[in-house]
Amino acid sequence: MKTPENLKYTETHEWLRSEAGGTFAVGITDHAQEVLGDIVFLELPPVGKRYARGEACAVIESVKAASDINMPVAGVVVAANEDLAKSPEQVNADAYAAWMFRIQPDNAQDTAGLMDASAYAGHAAK
Repeated sequence: MKTPENLKYTETHEWLRSEAGGTFAVGITDHAQEVLGDIVFLELPPVGKRYARGEACAVIESVKAASDINMPVAGVVVAANEDLAKSPEQVNADAYAAWMFRIQPDNAQDTAGLMDASAYAGHAAK
């Protein structure tokens, strides 16, 4: 299982990467895509919509199951990766290159409450 050091992680297996301009890219972890299996569908959140931390904002479906993707921190969706929605299998190829959406957080300091790579690796091993 890959767990890049430069990302933050949630208990529900989303990753968060700091981007230029104070935004964050969001995707699911390598562990999550392994558990899900072959990804076949992705429903992304609408650009411009505000979500609370932990709120379901997207859906990912595999040959095994459908799962919600939750907002890691409160904020507004500023971009959705429509190319990924057209080819969701890219998540299986490289979960950390396959960003799903970008957010402008209400408070960037909220990311301090997320797990670092070491903490997430321990969490995912449970």
